[in-house]
Amino acid sequence: MNPRDIELEILLKNHTPQDDFCGLTPSEMDHLLYRTFSFDSPLQFQSNIDNSVLDRIPFFQIAEAFMKIIERENFIKLTALGNLPRKFVIELYEYKYFLDRDIEAGFIKINKEDDCRVVSTERLTTIVAKLVKKSKGKLSLTKDGVEFLKKEDRVEFFKTIFRAYTVAFNWNYNDYYPESPAGQLGFAFSMYLLHIHGQNFLTSDFYAEKYLKALPKLLLYFPEEGLISIEDSFKNCYCLRVIDYFFDWFGIADVVHP
Repeated sequence: MNPRDIELEILLKNHTPQDDFCGLTPSEMDHLLYRTFSFDSPLQFQSNIDNSVLDRIPFFQIAEAFMKIIERENFIKLTALGNLPRKFVIELYEYKYFLDRDIEAGFIKINKEDDCRVVSTERLTTIVAKLVKKSKGKLSLTKDGVEFLKKEDRVEFFKTIFRAYTVAFNWNYNDYYPESPAGQLGFAFSMYLLHIHGQNFLTSDFYAEKYLKALPKLLLYFPEEGLISIEDSFKNCYCLRVIDYFFDWFGIADVVHP
C-alpha cells in the first residue's frame, strides 16, 4: 500500500460513523472532545435564543442575579474563609431559580456558602469567566461584567457562563472522586446522547454506559473500593457531574436515577 492509499484509508476511517460513538465519526467526536465550540463542531448554539429559554436555565439565572447584587452593593466583602456572606447566599437561593432537594427537605440549612453548592459553583464560574474579580478579600465586577449588565445582552452573557462552566471551571471541585476528566471531557457528547435518545424515558445509567463505551479509558482513573466496582464508581461520578451538576443546573434535561 503506497502512502497515498494510507492517507485515503485514514481519511475514510475518520469520516466513517462508529457504533461506539452512536453514529458520530471519529472526526466529529474529536471536535466534541477537544474543539467543542469551533465552527465545524457538531455542537452549536442556536442562532436565536429567546429570553423565555434563558429564564429556564437555573445556573444562568443565579449568575445573573449574583452579578446584579454586586452591582447593587458596589462590592461584596468575603468572609474570613473567602466565602460569600450568608445573607447573599440565602438571597440568591430564595429566588428559587433552583431547588436543592436536601435544602428543601430540611436536611441542610443554609449557614454558609458551601451549604448551597449551586451558588458556590456559580460564584467561582463568574470569576473564571472574568466577569467578577476577587481582590483583597472583596468581589467586584470586571469591566466585561459591567458591560454585560449595561448592554443587557443576555444571550452572549449566557454563552460566556456556559463556556466558562463547561471548559474553564474544574468539575472535580464539587466531588470526592479521583482527579479524573470523567464527565467534563466530552460533556458535549453527553448532550449529543441526550439529543438522539432524550425522547425516550431513559435512566442516568443508560447515558453513563453509552458515554463509557465511547471513552473506555476513563475507567483507569477509578480504583476498586470495597464492595463498589470500578464501573459503579464511574457511573456514580458521571451521574453526579453530568446529570445532577450539569443537565439539572442548566435545565437541559430531567433524567431519572435508577
